[in-house]
Amino acid sequence: MKKVSILIANYNNGKYFEDCYHSLVNQTHENWEAIIVDDCSTDNSLEIIREIIKNDNRFILISNETNKGCGYTKRRCAELATGHFCAYLDPDDALFPYAVERSLEEFELNNEIIATYSQLQFCDENMSPQKTFDKIKQVQNDKYFFNCPIQISAFFVFKRDIYLKTSGINPNLRSAVDQDLYLKLLEHGNPKFIQEVLYKYRLHSSGISQQSSKQGAKDSFAKVIHESMKRRGIETINNRPVPKEYTNSEEIYKLLEYQTKILYRIQAKAKSIFQN
Repeated sequence: MKKVSILIANYNNGKYFEDCYHSLVNQTHENWEAIIVDDCSTDNSLEIIREIIKNDNRFILISNETNKGCGYTKRRCAELATGHFCAYLDPDDALFPYAVERSLEEFELNNEIIATYSQLQFCDENMSPQKTFDKIKQVQNDKYFFNCPIQISAFFVFKRDIYLKTSGINPNLRSAVDQDLYLKLLEHGNPKFIQEVLYKYRLHSSGISQQSSKQGAKDSFAKVIHESMKRRGIETINNRPVPKEYTNSEEIYKLLEYQTKILYRIQAKAKSIFQN
């Protein structure tokens, strides 16, 4: 039975961790470990998490000596993983009981894929279901795919050996960390979309994504995309030159405007139907 490393980067979210914990111990796939790295929380997160996991040796809890940010903390989680597969789970979110098992089924069906991802369910602060995020779909992966607009999201399960072929998550990133991970991994193979809800995403005012400024997140994502363009050796996109140095986010997003047009989306959907 393949081992899965569930990677949890925590900062001041201990008060929500109990739902996350129960969703893990109730997984139908039993061979897993949970790597929790606390980014020097300023609340009582560490005490709460320690009390919840107690003597369960499937959980490993460590803490950064100083606050390092999301990129550094998620990278450290990956460095500590020992499973065949890895998946990030935020401490304020949760999984459906069959999430891990269902994901591994796809790898059994097709060993060529490097990752799976699923639909997710938005929940309120008390984890009551709100709605399903319906913009996620099977992507047509090529050197010009940058997940913009976002089509890949949680629950994202990936092969650890493929991650080790990349340069790893950029430790200096404060946001767009998941996007950095997706784009680096997709340069080594194709993902599989599971059209089922496997992940519960909690909406609350203190969440990291809500705290970050929208412009800051937009800039970080643009920088991640620009780095991907350079990494892939792309000099022009749709007959427009890729800037040699990053200057501003709008310059990057304008290069990808054609991917939001109706014709492009119809062509992409047709390719997906043909391949399936």
